[in-house]
Amino acid sequence: MAFEVMEKDLLGRIGRLTTKTGVVETPMLLPVVNPLVQPLTPKTMEIDFDCQAIIANAYLLKKNFGEEVTARGIHDFLGFNRVVMTDSGAYQILVYGDVDVNPMEITQFQEDIGSDIAVILDVPTGWNVPREKAKYTVEETLRRARLTLQSLTRNDILWVGPIQGGNHLDFVAHSAVSIGEMGFQICALGSPTQVMERYLFSVLVDMVLTAKQNTPFEKPLHLFGAGHPFMLSFAVAMGCDLFDSAAYALYARQDKYMTDYGTSRLRIMEYFPCSCDVCRKYTPKDLREMPSRERERLLARHNLSTIFSEIRRIKQAIREGRLWELLELRGRSHPSLLDALKRLQGYRRFLEVHSPSSKGRGVFFFDATGLARPAVLRHQIKLFKWQPPRDYRVLVFLPPSTSKPFHRSREVKRILRSVEDAIEDVDPIHFCVYAAPFGVVPLELDDVYPLSQFEASFPLDAETKDYVIDQVRTYILSGNHGCTSVVLHAEDDAFGEQLIRECEDACSKKGLLFLTSEVTEKTWSKRPVESLVSRISSALKNVNVKDE
Repeated sequence: MAFEVMEKDLLGRIGRLTTKTGVVETPMLLPVVNPLVQPLTPKTMEIDFDCQAIIANAYLLKKNFGEEVTARGIHDFLGFNRVVMTDSGAYQILVYGDVDVNPMEITQFQEDIGSDIAVILDVPTGWNVPREKAKYTVEETLRRARLTLQSLTRNDILWVGPIQGGNHLDFVAHSAVSIGEMGFQICALGSPTQVMERYLFSVLVDMVLTAKQNTPFEKPLHLFGAGHPFMLSFAVAMGCDLFDSAAYALYARQDKYMTDYGTSRLRIMEYFPCSCDVCRKYTPKDLREMPSRERERLLARHNLSTIFSEIRRIKQAIREGRLWELLELRGRSHPSLLDALKRLQGYRRFLEVHSPSSKGRGVFFFDATGLARPAVLRHQIKLFKWQPPRDYRVLVFLPPSTSKPFHRSREVKRILRSVEDAIEDVDPIHFCVYAAPFGVVPLELDDVYPLSQFEASFPLDAETKDYVIDQVRTYILSGNHGCTSVVLHAEDDAFGEQLIRECEDACSKKGLLFLTSEVTEKTWSKRPVESLVSRISSALKNVNVKDE
């Protein structure tokens, strides 16, 4: 039994998890199945939705159907021929405070019924509990984890080790390290349900990434209770591979209609914005006039279809290297999701280290939230480690041209030809372009992915402009290769004026000559280009005077 990663983007990955019943592809949602109250049968999920795996509550199965499930086995009892995961009843502990079964009994029961994936009976922390209680849940869960592993009699079941600690991140880290060092094939973050119910998605970011940073990357990470489509892309981007949820059924029971951007109530809907088999056949009015049981069944079908559709969309985004763009799209679905997107900025370095350096598609940059994406940080890190031409004396900054790569654009080629015609020795000149989102792009590097493989939205927002200006300023101040002059070809707007001021100040601090070409509305027209060439010539004369 193994977990194999096939595709990656950010921390998200498409993987293959091998179980004793079969191989499933992640990221994957396991719909919660409750034989006592179930609007859709497991067989329906298997046939109509091509569902790879489901999850059932072992505690409720034992309590209500004990001997029958043991005699028939979990797959036959549920009528599902694919992978079955069983939870231990810890959610009942969270809700009711306790369950009338001990950890060893529920472990043995899950082995007896032949679960493919099983969970120990942990003690969930819950949301916003005192530190002493949180500490107890962590230590007691770890104690039970050790006892469970020592008591196992089968080696063909994948066991899940829950990570506890709630919003106490130091406890989450300790729990994650300890669980990761044990023999569990799958790690799981426990106690997020109440956080998600309150839409505290920025808190969820901290919890998930604290767990992710402290568990082995080769093991899948399960996020308990995550099943609303509008937040699944965030969970996947943070490195979660498996999810389980009964939301598709619970929402249907409450006449709630899931979309990939939020939830609507059936009573106020006039149109269905979906093309699933339910929404093609019926109108909201049709469903409202149906008997409650039939309405619940149809809403459950729609909700489950929406979730699976979003999972497929996430997988395709991973394959195309567009998971960040999907996050930006979903982040506009709800202010709390936008908060989560902003919170991800605090984990930029972790995301950058583990995100692929090259992808099959270019980068779309919309606004300042995109400055946190790994490609931008990676360029920033590499730029200031890169060794520019050691003999350059004049540093020239150009605005972005209308096409890319910049050095092949009509505008930049014209400037380079003009400089070569006017100046005998161009070797001491180092050309860079200042452009969002990467800041400074040396012409020697602009063929390197993704410095030419991107599209940015204009006009730039204030935060993005500040970032570009800061990168230019930092590049000037960090230069240590004998540069004596800086020449700026600025655009005639407020951004250009601010860039001129910051460059002038940086050059003053560095003791460099600063020159700017004639600033006009037509940056690439004949007169400003001639002015730029003239300033470069003056800078080179300054170099010669200093050398003499």
